[in-house]
Amino acid sequence: MTQPTPGPSTHDPLALTQMLVRMDTIPPAGVESQCIDPLSDLLSAAGFNCRHVEFAPGRKTLVARIGGRKDKAPLCFTGHVDVVPLGSAAWTHDPFGAQVVDGRLYGRGSSDMKSGVAAFTSAALDMADLAREGAGLTLIITAGEETGCDGAFHLARSPGAKEWVGSAGAMVVAEPTSNAPVLGHKGALWLKASARGKTAHGSMPHLGENAIYTLARAALALESHDFGVQPHPEMGMPTLVVSTVQGGININSVPDAAEMTLDIRSVAGLGHAGVLKCLCDRLGERISFSTLLDIEAVYTPGSDPWMQRVQALVDAAGDRPASSGIVSYFTDAAALRPLMGMPPTVILGPGEPGQAHQTDEYCLVGKIPQAKALYIDLIRDWCAPSA
Repeated sequence: MTQPTPGPSTHDPLALTQMLVRMDTIPPAGVESQCIDPLSDLLSAAGFNCRHVEFAPGRKTLVARIGGRKDKAPLCFTGHVDVVPLGSAAWTHDPFGAQVVDGRLYGRGSSDMKSGVAAFTSAALDMADLAREGAGLTLIITAGEETGCDGAFHLARSPGAKEWVGSAGAMVVAEPTSNAPVLGHKGALWLKASARGKTAHGSMPHLGENAIYTLARAALALESHDFGVQPHPEMGMPTLVVSTVQGGININSVPDAAEMTLDIRSVAGLGHAGVLKCLCDRLGERISFSTLLDIEAVYTPGSDPWMQRVQALVDAAGDRPASSGIVSYFTDAAALRPLMGMPPTVILGPGEPGQAHQTDEYCLVGKIPQAKALYIDLIRDWCAPSA
């Protein structure tokens, strides 16, 4: 696919959103480098130091940095440019056409979350001079978020990443919130639980050990599992669901293996290592676990001074929602916050949360320049010279 040539029009967040949406970045064929390379060119031309981290051919994450002071860590913006498949239903609008119809920009990734990436990139370009002389900016634009934050975790595990990515004083995740500041999201711990038995002929079950019975007892025990925590003020209680079960090879044999998958949604303060230990202790040695996905909860209380400052800037801008709370999806912040010193983090982006992964996905056009203006306010507030 021919990449658009970066030019002055791409500094407009709407035009930049359209450029990104027109690129098919549905993995594995639609690689993220189509978006990363032109964004890197724009940022490099504005003075950002850009570094690419590839976890598979064409599957790049971009780290772009500018400025910084010894007494204050940079402000970080992050977002992803991979998108999910189109689904089986027919689209009314070209999913890669980026058409604007009746105030809506249609296309896969328009809300989730190329509009957010475009808005903060455009804001960073406009504010590059201030950031260079001030506290600085770090942009992390990732690949592979939709499949479990693959690009962000790969970046976090890269040799020396803590040194060359650097710390952040605060983080903005531009996922879709309709420009309302959100305090965080639940964590996701997906596990495979396996039971082993001994096979035997179905007519002689006493000679075998039925793995399905062992697994079934474990599943029933989990139905009433108590995490031993009080409800979180924003996230409520953690949850556990037995999602799939399978076992056995044929009808006339005692099954010697069975497995189930668990979808656990954790709350802030409930570490996944402790959750897994608790499950192991409860179910015993006959059940073994393997981890399929491990994304910790992200949460910054509204009482945090920077979060209060974000809310004040949103309120001052007017005509924007002033809600907080949490979102149901997870984000790259779960991988990036530990790498960058656990900064306070707000989820704040122009996309419509209900449009994520939908057929005929769209973003409201007016939300995109609104997001850019808000990001500029955040950058100016963060990077202003010290009194």
